[in-house]
Amino acid sequence: MTEASPWIAIVDDDPAVLKALSRLLRTHSFHARTFVSGRELLAALPTGLPECLIVDLQMPEMNGLELQQHLASNGITIPMILISAHDNVALSEHKPGFVASLRKPLQEQALFEAIGKAVGTRSTN
Repeated sequence: MTEASPWIAIVDDDPAVLKALSRLLRTHSFHARTFVSGRELLAALPTGLPECLIVDLQMPEMNGLELQQHLASNGITIPMILISAHDNVALSEHKPGFVASLRKPLQEQALFEAIGKAVGTRSTN
């Protein structure tokens, strides 16, 4: 049986952010899948877990912190990178389950450092 190739999930309610991040990851040889909501990501998880998750803090229905809590309460561990366009306490403190918190617009070097850390965390779990 062939193992599915590793992928990175991007969850953001802004289609422009999804498109830009997906393109950026592809230029660095990452396979990315995009989701417009936490619920859409959850529906896709039975097909396999991503290497890491890049998730927007502020989304309708289920924000990034709620998504992380939902995953954790169901025993699902995915290294996560929290992103936000807003300055707030959630980005200034390290939250359990998140390998990094980044502010939009994302700095490419910081993003790829966070992805490297997340993928390294995943491979040691």
